[in-house]
Amino acid sequence: MVHPIPPLPSLRAFEATGRLLSFRKAAEELSVTRSAVSHQIHALEEGLGVRLLERSTRGVSLTPAGQAFLPEIQAALDRLAAAIADLRRPSSNEPLTISLLPTFAVRWLIPRLGAFRRRHPDIEVRLDASLEVAKFAGSDVDLAIRYGRGDWPGLHSERLIAESLILVCSPALRQGPAPLKEPSDLAHHVLLHNSSHPEDWSLWLRAAAVTGIDLDRGPSFAYSELLLRAAAEGLGVALVPSHLTEGDLATGSLVAPFDFTYDSGFSYWLVCPFHALDDRRVAAFREWLLGEIDGRGMPS
Repeated sequence: MVHPIPPLPSLRAFEATGRLLSFRKAAEELSVTRSAVSHQIHALEEGLGVRLLERSTRGVSLTPAGQAFLPEIQAALDRLAAAIADLRRPSSNEPLTISLLPTFAVRWLIPRLGAFRRRHPDIEVRLDASLEVAKFAGSDVDLAIRYGRGDWPGLHSERLIAESLILVCSPALRQGPAPLKEPSDLAHHVLLHNSSHPEDWSLWLRAAAVTGIDLDRGPSFAYSELLLRAAAEGLGVALVPSHLTEGDLATGSLVAPFDFTYDSGFSYWLVCPFHALDDRRVAAFREWLLGEIDGRGMPS
């Protein structure tokens, strides 16, 4: 027996709205009007005989049925996109495209890529370094290394590195007229801030039981790479993920004046569509990446 399948536009409208919990944002993503999205979802609910979304003056939320249906639709749309991509893909030897944050690419992955290339010389790696969260459907991205808590419905995710924040500065700053011997000495130094994570300093200081520090002073930087460079140049003291400082600490361009670290609760994750795990390029990179992390004693 052939079961009728709802129209694809209505399924895409529900997926976008359920993921973003906003008719407006879904409409912008799909390049249609808000009313068109609402109409498509209403038609979908009518056809299925099930309410998928709750509308209220406070916004939109998923019903229990919608919560169960959303990851299934995401997986189905992802499989459809993958099947279309496979039809268009002329060869299995195409580059492996990886989406990731720029600083993680520069500070962590690129210094290690030579080892992967030596092990798999037939797999070309292409890095898509951006602050934007890449979408797998309709793109060339095969897998991603994302920062967060691992909550990406409809996608395979594995924790790679748990983020621990460490305080770093230039060697000259540590030995200056106001040496950093204990956390309370930060009152005499410029704090360098990450504008993407403005709460980092307050969380670290609270965990270190340090008070009396003016958190409003000091410049802000949009990228961790800029933050690290500013610290190396002696512009102030930076709070950064410890795994991004390995090279600088090894060469001595940065030092860690205190042993205290703070677990931010966030991690870096390997993320990909479930079907991508069967791709030999993805499987090879995943195996190498997990081995590289375990071999260096990092959390996995």
